Amino acid sequence: MSNAALVLFSGGQDSATCLAWALSRFDRVETVGYAYGQRHLVELECRDTLRARMAEHSPEWKARLGEDHTIDLASLGALSETALTREAEIGFSESGLPNTFVPGRNLIFLTFAAALAYRRNVKHIVTGVCETDYSGYPDCRDDTIKALQVALNLGMDQRFVLHTPLMWIDKAQTWDLTEELGGKTLVDLINHESHSCYMGDRTHHHAWGYGCGTCPACELRAEGWRRYCESKA
Repeated sequence: MSNAALVLFSGGQDSATCLAWALSRFDRVETVGYAYGQRHLVELECRDTLRARMAEHSPEWKARLGEDHTIDLASLGALSETALTREAEIGFSESGLPNTFVPGRNLIFLTFAAALAYRRNVKHIVTGVCETDYSGYPDCRDDTIKALQVALNLGMDQRFVLHTPLMWIDKAQTWDLTEELGGKTLVDLINHESHSCYMGDRTHHHAWGYGCGTCPACELRAEGWRRYCESKA
């Protein structure tokens, strides 16, 4: 397989950082996004702007950025009675997990990504999952990703490598990585153009970006931005 990568690219802060990380390492980088009935569907609308602006960041990145793919997974949303796919108040379920947890989401995303990578002759698959600053989702854990890599390689008779560059860093460190990859210009770009808010709010602007400011995704992003800025003071 070629030295190419496929980035799971939602339009959020983490996936945008992962795209920059991949563009700094691989000869060709393609992206894939999923429409699964998420309430914050606006994140998909941010993808084109982010891709275009990141391609402008450097001639090298522009030359490496390949095709974008969007996969319709509406059936996942139909199966999921969660606050991420329904108009419901965000809270915790009886299991102790946030009710924004979409069962099997990352397993499905990575399986579809691997099927696409197989067809596109891509070895490296990059995802922004993390178990440092996260909501406890079991499909974001390192053990899950390692087990899935084994299963995908056995089931497709390939040698895919699942990369998780954010697995062991928090949101403040993610901003540090962004700055390391592309300087303040990239930090400002991802701050303004990426989307994290579960409510899909692109009307309220804060120092850390757009969002409602009260959902768990906004609170996590705001706290990470605060700690990042304090470390630079």
